[in-house]
Order: sequence, then structure tokens, then C-alpha cells
Amino acid sequence: MKRIFYFVFLIQSIFVFSQTKKIVIENSEIQFVNEEKYPGATILLGDVQISHDGIRLKCKKAFFFKEKNFFKAIGNVLIKQGDTITQTSDYADYDANTKQALSFGNVVLKDPTMTLTTDTLHFDRLNQKLYYTSFATIKDQTNTLKSKNGKYYLESNKFTATTKVTVVNPEHNLESNHLDYYTDSGLTYLYGPSTITNTENKNRIYCEKGFYNTKTDVSHFVKNAKLYLKERTIEGDSLYYDKNNGFASATNNIQVIDTVQNFVTRGNYAEIFELKDSLFVVKRAVAISIIDKDSMFVHGDTLLVTGKPEKRIVRTYNNVKIFKSDLQGKCDSIHTNQENGLTRMFRKPVLWSDGNQITGDTIHLLSNVKTEKLDSLKVLNNAFIVSQDTVSLEDFNQIKGRNMFGKFENNKIRLLLVKGNAESVYFNRNEDTQELETITKEISSNIEFTMLNGQIETIKYLKKSDGKSYPPSLLPDEVKRLKGFIWREDEQPKTKEDIFKKGNSKDTPGEDTLENKKNVAILDKKKLSQKKL
Repeated sequence: MKRIFYFVFLIQSIFVFSQTKKIVIENSEIQFVNEEKYPGATILLGDVQISHDGIRLKCKKAFFFKEKNFFKAIGNVLIKQGDTITQTSDYADYDANTKQALSFGNVVLKDPTMTLTTDTLHFDRLNQKLYYTSFATIKDQTNTLKSKNGKYYLESNKFTATTKVTVVNPEHNLESNHLDYYTDSGLTYLYGPSTITNTENKNRIYCEKGFYNTKTDVSHFVKNAKLYLKERTIEGDSLYYDKNNGFASATNNIQVIDTVQNFVTRGNYAEIFELKDSLFVVKRAVAISIIDKDSMFVHGDTLLVTGKPEKRIVRTYNNVKIFKSDLQGKCDSIHTNQENGLTRMFRKPVLWSDGNQITGDTIHLLSNVKTEKLDSLKVLNNAFIVSQDTVSLEDFNQIKGRNMFGKFENNKIRLLLVKGNAESVYFNRNEDTQELETITKEISSNIEFTMLNGQIETIKYLKKSDGKSYPPSLLPDEVKRLKGFIWREDEQPKTKEDIFKKGNSKDTPGEDTLENKKNVAILDKKKLSQKKL
């Protein structure tokens, strides 16, 4: 069997060799040999022309090694392949057996889609491939590509460029370490750390894997993608960007940084409309803002940011939760105007601050846009503030009225004014023994409170009040709870991770909520500084 195999291999080798075409010398003004100086070579001078299997070569001087089927061209070298490819250089070596050409010195190659210039170029005619290792410049109708190393596939018009790669056109500058570029379509595929910079507005894109159409300015990136706009930075596992239409979308682990407002948005799907200054985020959407060096997290099913930086509006819809170290909240939707610092909470809003639960039909929070600190609070219609007694978890200190207005100091409630049909119930305990002594109910048109760290410091009844204190054993059931009382502690986000938990609001307190332990301050009739709401 071995003899048969060797015989077949020998026949195939002879067949292939017999198919190898020889170099044909078509013209030269002078031909001579000098075996002593150039053994095996024929020296050709003056208008030298050769042909070989679809290629024609011209030069001033050449050495032709007939036995090796090898040609060395010198001076004004011109190589043409068919009607489409021309190449000029100072020197060229051509091996007809392997169809390999090596050109060096001012190499310029042209085909219908591009022009390549370099110092040294390898031309593999068998595979119709060009490659270089000492920098080259490629120009087509749209772009100029430069790189240290590269390969060009003639049949597919594809460049594979590596090491110090740039692609430049009047609108963009691309830098990369590895890319594929198609000269006919302008498509670019990126495989290493890459940056695309808009020469007009300096917007930048960074990625480590992706696709970029240099003719339509449409791109799609899938690894460590970052889009740097004038006023925003967008990050995501996957990023799509249509520069001409000013549209970008990002998927998974998204982070949008507002570099003007010091405001961050996160989620798992986002759409950015650059020309309309709008941002749309869903799937674990959360807005993060810095208030006095503390982060506030606002989550909802949908988050919409619109307007220019100085007049930006943030809308959060459905299942909204707020977490800050000293302030938490929940509602159906939130509207924030970053120009005037006003945040409005709608549909069953609730706030928790220093152990106090604040509810109403609508809640407004006003921040100082310069200091970024909380300034004031408005609770409109059915205002209610509740805190749980520290000793008896079934007792609650309560204040209610038509509307409530508050002032913040260092992001803590300092002043509260209840206007219209004000009522209060508080449990008075002995300062030393903590024994419950009396329960007091007060009714007045308006009541004003000053507070310190969530504890009532003073109470002022702005109009005549009607009050009564009861011993614990004689407390009527209708006094213990003011009308409209709801304890919603089980809905309170205790950590920033809790804002993503789903849960339904309760209209009435359940047994489990009454047993939910929480530390709050004591209301003591003898010492108002011990009181807390």
C-alpha cells in the first residue's frame, strides 16, 4: 500500500509541476548573462516586460532566473493583474511557482475600490491576498485607513488591520488595535479596544467588540460599550447608535451619567433621543441623584428624562419607590423638575423620615438647586403623619389635617405646620419609668410643630384648640386611631435593594404590620423634646 501511495503522490506532484506556467519575457532592449557575478540569471535592461498567468510586469532592469522561474525587477516597476489591479514600486521580486510577489520602495497599489501605499507589500496571487507589516495607508471614496500590520483580500475587498489602526473621514476618526474593513461597503467590524470620535461635536464611542458602518454612521457594540455625548455618558453590555438620527439604545447593565446635573440613570433597556434631549429607561430602571453627598435612589417600572440640562424633567411611572439613608418613599408616579428642584409624588404617596410616616393625596418635595439639599415639604389633602410608640407596638402618635407644610434643615424636618381641621393623638409616658400615663387628643384649625432629629420640640396651636387627656384604661377606641389612619411600614424600603421588590399597598393596617417592630422616639407630655412624629 505504501508503494501505491508514494506512486500516486509522485504522479500528482509531476502533474502539478507540469501545470506551473513559466515566466514569458515579452520585451527588453538588452539581454545578457554574467555567470561569474550573477549565476543562473539573465540580465534584462530597458523597457523590460514579462507576463505570467494573467499578470504583466514592466520595469527598467531585471534579473530573470529561468530554472527557478523567478524574476527580480528594479526601477519603475509596474505590475498589472487583469484590468482592475495595478501596482507600482521601486523594486519587486516575483516567484512564478508559488505566485508570490514582494514589492518594496514607494509601493502604490490600486483597484476599483481603493488605493494602498506602503513601503513593503506581499502579494499572494494564489489566495488573492495582500499583506504588510511596516505600516500602510488605504484610501477609498469615504475613508483613509492606516495601520502597522494588515491584510487585504482582493475578492471580498476586505482589510484586516492590526496594531495602531486608524480610519479617518471628514466626520469621524476611528482608532483601534484590530478591525475588519470592507472598502466597497464601508462596513467596519471591531475586535479590540476601539474609539470613534465625531470631529464636529467631539462625541465619542468606546468598545472592545462591535460593528460600525462608516457610510451611514450606524454602529452596534457588544463589549464594554460606552457612548460619550456632550452632556451624557451611556454604558451598556450592548449599545446601538444611529448618529444621523441622534438615536441610541442600550441593553443590560445600563448606566447613563448626566455630566451636567450629577445625575445617574440605570436599567436594563434604554433609548436615548439625542436631538430631542430625552431618555427612556425600563427594566429595573432607577434614577440616582446626589443630595448633600448622599445618594437618593428612585425606582419605577418606567423612567423618562426630557429637556436640556438646565430645564430637565424626570418622570418615573408605576410602582415607584425612593431610598435615601434618611428618607424613603413610595407612590405610583413622580415628576421632578430639576430646574426648580420640585418633586411631586402622586397616588397614595408615602414618605418615611426619622421614624415618621407621612401620607396625603399628593406630596411635594422642594430641593435647593444650588446646595442640592432638601428645602421644604407640602402634603396636600388628607395630610397625615404617624410614628409608632416605642414601648407599645400597637400605639401610634398621629397628626392629621387638610394640608401640611414642612421645612427641612440639613435634610431633616425642622418645622411642620398643619393647616385646616388639624387633629393630633399622642401617648404620654413617664420620662423615668416609661409607663403610659395619659393619651391626649387635640383639635385645632392649625397646629405648628418644631422638631429636632424627628422629635417634637414645641407645639403651638395657632387657633383655639379643643383637647382632652384620657387615662389608658378609659381610652375610647375611636380616639386611639384618627380617621384615615393607615400604618404602611411593611411597604418601606429599608435598603436600596428593596426598591426593586414588588408589593401592593394596603388600605387598612394588618395584624402583621402592628407587630412589626421599629424604634421610634417617645411622646411625653411632660417633656416635649422626647416626643416624636
